[in-house]
Amino acid sequence: MSKLFDHSLRTASQAHVETVRKYELYRTVVEFLAALTFLVGSVFFFYDSLMYAGTWLFVIGSVLFAVRPTVRLMLELRLANLPVPSEFRPYGAAPFGKD
Repeated sequence: MSKLFDHSLRTASQAHVETVRKYELYRTVVEFLAALTFLVGSVFFFYDSLMYAGTWLFVIGSVLFAVRPTVRLMLELRLANLPVPSEFRPYGAAPFGKD
């Protein structure tokens, strides 16, 4: 398998750049939703009648915060599996997945 978390893969080709852009958008949406659920859940805790719903919002927010590193790992796996053009490989290095 190619090197995971190799920062140079982020700009190895246009496909790599577009993949990073797409996954960063996904991660930002997940982070925003997690923060929003925690904020609304916190406000709900001021009212006894909404405390049960607030607890569920905290659980949902926690799940969303757990999804965040999952999105990062999915990005890294996708980048590692994209072909790297020969001009971006070190001199004499085989294409990723061929060594």
